Amino acid sequence: MTPEDEKVILGLVYNPSSQKRVGSAEEVLRHFGTSDGRELGLALLKEAAENRDADGVELALIVSSEFGLTMDYLDTLMQLSSADWHYMHEAVVSRLGQLRTSAAVDALYRAATWIPDYLEYDENRALATKAIWALGDTPGPESEAALVRLRESDSPIVRRGAEAQLGRRKKSAT
Repeated sequence: MTPEDEKVILGLVYNPSSQKRVGSAEEVLRHFGTSDGRELGLALLKEAAENRDADGVELALIVSSEFGLTMDYLDTLMQLSSADWHYMHEAVVSRLGQLRTSAAVDALYRAATWIPDYLEYDENRALATKAIWALGDTPGPESEAALVRLRESDSPIVRRGAEAQLGRRKKSAT
């Protein structure tokens, strides 16, 4: 990815000091010569994963946040959910949760139980919490079974989160 590519994508990010974005979705599409932002986001994400490019993962996730996801993202997101060379696990898990597919349950469960080295300081277990919420939003018996297993965790945060999601699922089922 060129510096100009990065600049155009970063234009999509809201700037709190100016209270606006510098760029637009249309500019990104025009710059990359495409009309399909979802396809662009996936191509960028696959390229970043293949090249083990941590910055590229972040930029591709910005694009996917702007244009949305398709199920075509699933395999790459699952691969990235456990890759130890980038720092975007929370965003990856959030995107997996948006897909709401039982195919992502194992990856989400692993994210709920794994603490990457760079997150060892995080006493609030934000990655686990996002993964647990994603499991709570994923329909099916597989995600419920994963939450039941997480309810037995040694971590009080993980236990409470799993219990809360099981309760939320039960409440919405009635």
